[in-house]
Amino acid sequence: MLHLHSLVRRQALLPSIQLRRVFFSTGASATTSVATASPDPNFLVEYLMNACGFSADDASKVSKSFPRFRSAEKADAVLGFLRSHGIDGANLRKIITWKPGFLCWDVETNLAQKFKILQEMGLSESDAVNVVMQHPVILSLNVQNTLLPRLKIWESLFGSREILLRNLRSCNRFMSTSIENVVRPNLNFLRDECGIPEDRVSRVIKRHPGFIVQNPESLRALVDRAEGIGIPRESKMFLWILDVLHGVSREKFEVQVKLLHSFGWSNSDFTAAFKKRPAFLWHSTEVLQRKMEFFIKDVEIKPSEIANHPIVLAFSLEKRLIPRFQLMKILKSEGLWTSNIKLHNFFSSPDPKFLQSFVLPYKDKLPKLAEVKGHNPNCKFI
Repeated sequence: MLHLHSLVRRQALLPSIQLRRVFFSTGASATTSVATASPDPNFLVEYLMNACGFSADDASKVSKSFPRFRSAEKADAVLGFLRSHGIDGANLRKIITWKPGFLCWDVETNLAQKFKILQEMGLSESDAVNVVMQHPVILSLNVQNTLLPRLKIWESLFGSREILLRNLRSCNRFMSTSIENVVRPNLNFLRDECGIPEDRVSRVIKRHPGFIVQNPESLRALVDRAEGIGIPRESKMFLWILDVLHGVSREKFEVQVKLLHSFGWSNSDFTAAFKKRPAFLWHSTEVLQRKMEFFIKDVEIKPSEIANHPIVLAFSLEKRLIPRFQLMKILKSEGLWTSNIKLHNFFSSPDPKFLQSFVLPYKDKLPKLAEVKGHNPNCKFI
């Protein structure tokens, strides 16, 4: 498999590629019945309708950004190339709507190279198509000056080619972001002003690349929000808290805080829980409410204990919390539950340890424990 720096060297031997927005001279089309030369100002509208399936209204809107289209020769070649890769119908119209000018591009120099690069990185042909649909900006990037260097930098930020490809397959829009104007300033700010080492930043980027491609001013605002909550920059959880706040609007944050206050949390309880396990704010308000009601009303855990051990809020009600609670009730009914068992440990204990402590010792005496389902609804504890 070729490495990105090898691709950069090889592409450097090719003529410099310019992404041209040229307009066609009169010519003949070999692949469409649409007239190849016409003084009719609606030529592009008709072409988009007949060759691509646009409605009249949508074709008219697209044509306004590209009014001098007079020949279908190159456009036919572009459409033929994309269709040969499985991009057709709504997906084809999506790309054309995003950037109508690419209908003028040369297939070999502007399109084929980019698909080839993606496949040489290790993507299958179908995966390469999916990546282009997720990141259409790839089609507009200059191969030598932008696309290959940007891929190389992201591979470095993610730490491996495998993680880069995994994120390319997802819907994260990181490829459209300027490295010099956005990513690099954000990295420098986190390192130089927040004291967060790059290896820790890299761990967040691997999971949520959208975090580092936010506007630098937005990142500074997140830092202000975190400090306003009472989280110092020196905290080891500071970066993870920034990551959570990035995915939680101010409005949702305020709603979640108000909800937790209604269950008896004080401001200090909230801050303590947020410092330890900030991801609980990613839950919807409904899910968070159901979990708090479960712990306080059903399990009878004190609100302050939940705040001190917020990890319990991370688990699924249906797949873990409720099944374990059912098992707890069985043990209590048989006099096998001791008061010194910490409830947060009971719910957060890893499966093997949980089985060893609370299931296997009683499986012969209490065969009904086998009826209690565990994490996977299709599996039982024993």
